[in-house]
Amino acid sequence: MFVRLAGWMALLARSSASRDAELQEVAVRRRQNPKPKLDWADRAVLAALTRLLPRPVRRGRLVTPDTLLRWHRRLVRWRWTYPHRGGRPPVDARIAVLIEQMVRKNPGWGYKRIQGELLGLGIRVGASTVRRVLKRLRIPPAPQRTQSTWRQFLRAQAVTMLACDFFTVDCAVTLRRVYVFYVPHAREAA
Repeated sequence: MFVRLAGWMALLARSSASRDAELQEVAVRRRQNPKPKLDWADRAVLAALTRLLPRPVRRGRLVTPDTLLRWHRRLVRWRWTYPHRGGRPPVDARIAVLIEQMVRKNPGWGYKRIQGELLGLGIRVGASTVRRVLKRLRIPPAPQRTQSTWRQFLRAQAVTMLACDFFTVDCAVTLRRVYVFYVPHAREAA
């Protein structure tokens, strides 16, 4: 620090002609010895070696923080030009067609129901994948696709419902109570 201060004081004490001559000499030297051109590997090695230098030497840096940031930005730009390989794999076209067929034939089915039916066929697909496929096909979710009434719902469920009755009959001849469990045939229930 003292040496630099002394050099500045000496420079101020000189005449303007000697200062101009020295500046001209510096300019000529710069033209004769241009700055070496470093590639990105040289710069990376220099930046890594800078960490090994003692703290007082590191203060007179070989590179400025702006230079390091510029190198980092260039490295990030270079890294992100390559295609991104992460994420979910694309859905097979045959599965997408099958999902579309299921939705068109069964408008009341939601994502979970379609997922369960596909699982029954041996196809493992998540509900979010089904939602993505339907969104890509511009098919709205199940409640927006169908507006069923209670009567329609009960008629659709009547085929799968089991109707039964349990009652007693007192027999006048034997004086015994008989318990009866009655299950009507599916055609009778409908």
